[in-house]
Amino acid sequence: MSHPEWSDSSRRPLPVILVRGFGGIDTIDERKLTYQGFNDGSVYPQKRGENYIYEGLILRFMKSDWRYQDATNVVGYYANEITAPRVIPDALKVFDPSFFQGKVIIDPAMALRLLQSKDDLCHSLWVFRYYDLGDRRFSVYGEALVRLIEFIRALIKVKQGISAKVNVLAHSMGGLVVRDAVQRAYPKRGERADQSINKIVTLGTPHKGIVFQLVREFRWLNLESANELEHFNPEMQKDPNNEASYVNFEKYFPLDRLLSVVGTNYRSYASQGATVLNRLFSLAGEDGLNYNRSDGLVKQSYAYIEGAPRTFVHKSHGGFDSLISARESFEVAARFFYGDVRSRLRQVRAKVKRGFDFFGKSEFFFGLSVKPRGVDFDLFHQSKEAENCYGPFRSPDFSEPSIQLSSPWADENQLIWEGYLNTRSSLTQTDLVMRLEFYVGERDLFGMGFSDNIVFSKQYYVRAILQPTLQLYLYTGEEFADDADPLKGAMPMRKVKGGWEFDIGGTGFVGTYRLELDRIPEDGQPIPFG
Repeated sequence: MSHPEWSDSSRRPLPVILVRGFGGIDTIDERKLTYQGFNDGSVYPQKRGENYIYEGLILRFMKSDWRYQDATNVVGYYANEITAPRVIPDALKVFDPSFFQGKVIIDPAMALRLLQSKDDLCHSLWVFRYYDLGDRRFSVYGEALVRLIEFIRALIKVKQGISAKVNVLAHSMGGLVVRDAVQRAYPKRGERADQSINKIVTLGTPHKGIVFQLVREFRWLNLESANELEHFNPEMQKDPNNEASYVNFEKYFPLDRLLSVVGTNYRSYASQGATVLNRLFSLAGEDGLNYNRSDGLVKQSYAYIEGAPRTFVHKSHGGFDSLISARESFEVAARFFYGDVRSRLRQVRAKVKRGFDFFGKSEFFFGLSVKPRGVDFDLFHQSKEAENCYGPFRSPDFSEPSIQLSSPWADENQLIWEGYLNTRSSLTQTDLVMRLEFYVGERDLFGMGFSDNIVFSKQYYVRAILQPTLQLYLYTGEEFADDADPLKGAMPMRKVKGGWEFDIGGTGFVGTYRLELDRIPEDGQPIPFG
């Protein structure tokens, strides 16, 4: 569903709000965490240089080109209603007095400091500490988030004279809190969320619930967190009569402005109990106990909303080197917020040339991983280990799926990957290079012959020369790094309607793929390269 009155998105620097995930039955420990875990990072001993240490989302934002500052302490959360102070400084009288009373309080001293500073608040960073509210209801969380957003916007309007929106990055249940603000709190105010929120990135959010959620069976326990747990119930999330269900999200916010980062590494998730339950509560098409297509807590297919961009990252739901602490999360989110090129890769045709056990029953899986030049992380990752390849398919051209696909194409036109790139992050800023790693595997359902064969696995490099006119080349090696002759070994891509096509192949597989590139202006809809 598309609403012509929806506002355009922007890739300008805008305030960023971080929203944490679910804390469990008791939230005392979570309230003690100053930055709600967003300051945790990871160390990768096997890597070197800039790729050795990742400092966490907050520090990475603050050290980035946008020079984000931490303005967390400007907001206070209270369990009981607070009345407005008797004396408000004259400088703050430009704000609505309601900002300084209620349960979500704008600290007058911090507000005054920010108002008088020379800081560009479009580069500010905020942490939404909703557990401090003490009232564990989604309706309260959503309204409090809206209140925070509206104060940030009012502050920038007063100080800088511009109507800025905000970007939101949420982990786990935090994404459901954001959706409650979008689908309930803003409509309750008679407003549309897209007028205040620019883009949303969710990390491991159970948009469709958690498969082993059994809260309906335990209501007699009268848990304080019952309202939260109910939002993890798949039945609630798919109920079209529930305005906050995922099936109704597109009525309230543009799908192309929501990016879901989906975790795939259940093995490193600390809660082995949840990992086992995800295997036991398998979904249709997952082949029962044979696979565990989850991040340890959330099923891969439950962590995104159809029609909205998504990307796969081989990290677990939480803990060390997880979705909340891995560099991939920052890099993917930053490109979605600020990238100036949108990339889409589609399959045009394909043919498996070997396999097909004579006495067996073969099925095929197709996977892709995307890595930008000069860094040690994937923007998109599919592999046998991640258990997230497209398929299974029973025909050699991938046109005949099995009875029910466990991992369908990203859209009806065989979309494989949709991602965002930033020319400012390019080593040369005159071209973009990314590595595409293709994988085709075969599984024999009857166990005849060899099972789980690798039919095809090969890396290619795509180079886009941006100036003076866009030109795309395909490489099988790293010849593009040769300063003397960067076009050595380059194969020009074919310009076709809608994009550029190229061929890949080997002894077991051949295929044709189309890359679509769109320029993203500072404000407005993506525009195809001419």
